[in-house]
Formats: sequence, structure tokens, C-alpha cells
Amino acid sequence: MVKEKNLSAEAFKAVHELASDLCELGFIDAKKMREYDKFCLPPLRPFSAAMIKRLRLRSRLSQVVFAAALNTSPSTVRQWEQGLKQPSGTSLKLLNLVATRGVEVLF
Repeated sequence: MVKEKNLSAEAFKAVHELASDLCELGFIDAKKMREYDKFCLPPLRPFSAAMIKRLRLRSRLSQVVFAAALNTSPSTVRQWEQGLKQPSGTSLKLLNLVATRGVEVLF
């Protein structure tokens, strides 16, 4: 499974690199390049309640500070960590960024 994800990521990277080169050479326009940019974005992984709590604790932040960094309420973070709600949209994107690059990316 991990090998499949790596191959898929490498394939998307190769497609994006080729499209970028074609755009620089004038063979595809900027609008089409934006479509390739969107197509090649990595999928967002979902986060379980335990994963969110582990991510916050690894970042050494309280729920209040973690919520402020994610531009959401402490109540929402509490509900995520209790499994009552699932993050989506911008919050899910930010959690993915924190998981891959660290909480410092938000400050």
C-alpha cells in the first residue's frame, strides 16, 4: 500500500513537472496549467480523534492555542478529539500541513 502511494505521488509529480515545462515553453496556457496544479494536489488524509490529539500533544500546545493556530474554536478542537466531529475543508487542510511540516508552519 505504501509503495502504491509512492508510485502514485511520483506519477503525479512527473505529470506536473511535464505540464510545467510545457507551460514554460508556451505549449499550454496558464489556465490549463492551473488545472494541472489542482489535479496534482495530494489528497487530504482524514484524521481520527486520536490522531488529532496526538498531533496537538506532539506540538506541545493546549487545545486553546491549537484552536487559535487553526483559526477555529477550542470547543471544535475538543469535539474533534472526542470523536464528536470530523474536521473538514480548511481545517482538514491545515491539519494535514501541521502533520507534514510541523505546527511552526502556522506561526
